[in-house]
Formats: sequence, structure tokens, C-alpha cells
Amino acid sequence: MATPLDLEEQEQLDQLKHFWNTYGNLITWTVLLVAGAFVAWNGWQYLQRNKAAQASALYDEVERSAQSGDPARIERALTEMKDRFAGTAYAQQAGLLAAKTLHVKGKNDESRAALAWVAEHAVDPGYQAVAKLRLAAELLDAKSYDEALKQLSGEMPKEFDALVADRKGDIYLAEGKRDEAKAEYQKAWSAFDPRTDYRRLVEIKLNAVGVDPKSLTPAAVPSPSSASAPASAKTAP
Repeated sequence: MATPLDLEEQEQLDQLKHFWNTYGNLITWTVLLVAGAFVAWNGWQYLQRNKAAQASALYDEVERSAQSGDPARIERALTEMKDRFAGTAYAQQAGLLAAKTLHVKGKNDESRAALAWVAEHAVDPGYQAVAKLRLAAELLDAKSYDEALKQLSGEMPKEFDALVADRKGDIYLAEGKRDEAKAEYQKAWSAFDPRTDYRRLVEIKLNAVGVDPKSLTPAAVPSPSSASAPASAKTAP
């Protein structure tokens, strides 16, 4: 004879069966999806770490190539970096390093090509801005003034405003456009932190175009935190 407890247990069991028949598939798929997402996330993290390690190793090769001073070796290492790890910060750094070394070695076309690649493909706006500034400088040396100005015409992080204005001033001055150069140097002088050495260089340029920096009254001299170019920009010129 069934006891009241047996009947209650049977009723609870029937309710559980009904619940599972109704929601069992949903619960199963939810658990599987969560587990799958967890596995996928861990897998993606592993791949990213592995990719970063490989990119770091290849960047070391670019560094060794730069130290060797062998342009052909530098270009091979950079090409491999671009092909395999174009979206990494290592590739952007490698492009800047390779360009600098190639320029020193007199491989100006190759240097400009490396800088142009970073300027176009870098995912970090800071590296992109540095590449554009350096490319503009090399184009200025080559007397390609319009192309140099074109590199500086797009959007850049605000921290680079002073460097961009200074570089534009150099280009205009090389073209013989003293008024335009004067205006850009004034912008640069006003934007740089008064305590930076670079601002003193701009003062020399202003004196060269007939402007006494002491006569300038900036509307707002930026604070050191906002006016100083970031670490990546300090090597831009």
C-alpha cells in the first residue's frame, strides 16, 4: 500500500519529468553553448598568445637585420612580418625600424615604402601618425612638397598637432612660402609645452622667418600632460 510520502515523491517525479520534457532540450543546448563559448574563448586566447609570441620572435629578426645593416635581409624580414602578422603592434614597430635603417643606408624608396605601409595599415593611431610624420620628412628631403603635405592632411591624434604644424612649417618654408610657414610655426610654438626642448627649436625657426616668439600670446598653452607628444612621437622627426 502506497504511503502519502510515496505519492508525494511520485508527484514530484512526474513534475520533474514534465519540466524536463518541456525545457530539457533548451537547457542542454544552453549548457552546450556556454561550454562551447568557454572553449572557444580559451582557444582564441591561446592562439593570440601564440601569435604574439611568433610576431615577437619575427620582430627580433627585424631588429637583428637592422643591426646587421643588410638592406636585403631587412626587407625580407619585414615582408614576412607584413604577410604573417600585419595586424599586430610588432608589425607597425618593425615597419618604423626597418624604414629608419633603410633610410640611413640610402635606400630611400624602400624606406618610404615601409613608412607608407605603416601609415596605411597601422591599427594604432600613434604609430600611424609617427609614420606619416617621418614619411613627410623624407618626402620633404626629396622635394616632393605636395606629397609631403598630403601625408599631414588627414586625421591624427590631437597629441601630434604641434609636431604636424612644425613639419608643415618646414615644408612651406622649403617651398618659399614664408607666410604659411610662419603661421604653422606659430601654431606649433603655441601647442608645445613651454618646458620642452622641441619648443626651443621652433623658436629658432620663428626667428628665422622674422617672428619674435616673445610677442606671441597663445590663447591657451596646453598643460604638460596634454601638450607633450607621446613617447612614440618623440622620435617622429
